[in-house]
Amino acid sequence: MRGILAPSIGVTCTAALALGLTPPAGASAARPAPPPETATTTGRAAEPYASGSTQSLPLKPFTRDRTTGAPVEQGLPRRDVRHFSLVGVVWDDPGTELHGRVQVRTRDAATGAWSGWQDVETHNADHAADPDTAERASGRVRGATAPLWVGDSDGVEVRVRAEAGHAGGGTPAPAVPLLPEGLRLELVDPGEGAPADGPDAGDPDAGVDAAPAADAGPVPPGVTEIPALSRAETGRQAAKPYVGPRPGIVTRRGWGADEGLREKTFVYTKKVKAAFVHHTASGNNYSCSQAPSLVRGIYRYHVVSMGWRDIGYNFVVDKCGKIYEGRAGGVAKPVMGAHTLGFNSDSMGIAVIGSYGSTKPSSAAVKAIARLAAWKLGLHGMNPKGKTYLKSGGGSLYRKGKKVRLNVISGHRDGFATECPGGKLYGKLGSVRKTAARYQGR
Repeated sequence: MRGILAPSIGVTCTAALALGLTPPAGASAARPAPPPETATTTGRAAEPYASGSTQSLPLKPFTRDRTTGAPVEQGLPRRDVRHFSLVGVVWDDPGTELHGRVQVRTRDAATGAWSGWQDVETHNADHAADPDTAERASGRVRGATAPLWVGDSDGVEVRVRAEAGHAGGGTPAPAVPLLPEGLRLELVDPGEGAPADGPDAGDPDAGVDAAPAADAGPVPPGVTEIPALSRAETGRQAAKPYVGPRPGIVTRRGWGADEGLREKTFVYTKKVKAAFVHHTASGNNYSCSQAPSLVRGIYRYHVVSMGWRDIGYNFVVDKCGKIYEGRAGGVAKPVMGAHTLGFNSDSMGIAVIGSYGSTKPSSAAVKAIARLAAWKLGLHGMNPKGKTYLKSGGGSLYRKGKKVRLNVISGHRDGFATECPGGKLYGKLGSVRKTAARYQGR
C-alpha cells in the first residue's frame, strides 16, 4: 500500500523550514578546524561546522586477499577529528548487508582518555522504508550500521573486518569474504538544538492532530511538550469508546530538530493498525538529560548519513520514560515511518533508546510504551491485546503482498529476521499489551 503524500501548509511553516539553526555565540571557537579528509567524495558537499554537523570519512583498506586483492579489512588509524557524539558506518548500496564486525575506539573530549574497542551493531537493513516507495527509490538511501552513542569525543579509530562465508544482498557466499563498496565512517555532532526563539517544527498543526479521529486540536507555535490528558479528557476529545490517556510528548521543537534537514512534505497511511517496538541499538551509556541530543543525533544520522526523508521512528522513548515525537506530520496522524522494512504501512514504530539484548529495559520505559500504544492505537480503534493483519511490502520473512497476522503490539523481529528490539525488551511485550489494554479501559 502506497503512502498518501501531503504538502506542508501555511506561510509560517514554509518560512520555518527555510531557516537553518544558528550556532550559539562562540560555539565553534574552541573546536579545531576539520582535517582535510572530512571532504566527501560521494557527491555530497562537506558540511561546514555548525551547531550540528556530520563528518564523513572514507575507510582505507588495511588487509587484502592475496589472490583477488579484495579488501578483507578496512578502517582508519587513530586520528584527531572535530567534536562528535554519535558514530556509524555507511556504504553505497542499501540492499547490501555488512556481514562482519565493526569496532570503534573514541577519545573523550574532556579527559583525553581513549575508550576500549566498542562493537557497532551491523545488522541494520531491517530498519528502512518499504520497497517500491518514493523514499526507498530516491537514490539517496545508503546501507548503514546502527548508530552508536559515544559522548563528546574528538578522536576516533575504526576497523571493519568481513566474516568468512558471507556475501551481501542474499547472494551466494564467495570464497573470499567481501565488504560492501563505499564504506565511510560517519561522525555526528548533534549540536545544541533549536534556540528558544527559533523556528517551530513546521508540522501542519505543530505536532497535534486536529482531525476528528484525534486530539485536542492545534497547539500554539513554539510548544515544546504536548501535555498529558486524563483518560476521560482524551475520550471526550477523541470520541472513541476505548482510548488510553494521552501521555505527555516532547515535540520536535522540544528536542531541537533542525527542520531544514528533512523533506518538507509528509507521507501518511490510512490508519494505525499495529505498533512495532524497537531499540535503537545505540548503547546504554547515556543519561536522561542527554536523550534529546541522542534523538537529534539519530535524526541527523538517518537523514544526512543514510539518506532518509526524516527520522525513521514515529516515536522515541528514553530510559526515564519520556516520549519524543519522531517523524514529522502530527503525533496523532498515521504518519508513514521507516522502521520495519515491509510493514511501514498502517503501523507505527516506537523505539526505546538503548540496546536491550542483555540489558533489561527500565520499568519507566516499558510503562511509557504501554501508555503511548494505548493512546495512539485507541485513536484508531485497535485493541492492544488483539491481532491484526498487515500486508507485507516485502522483506526477509514474508513475500511481498502476503497478508500476515500479527499482534497489534509486536516486536520488530515479528516482521523481519532481526534481533530487534533485543531479547530483554521483547520479553516485556506481553506485559505492555496487558497494561495498554488496561489503560484503554478494556
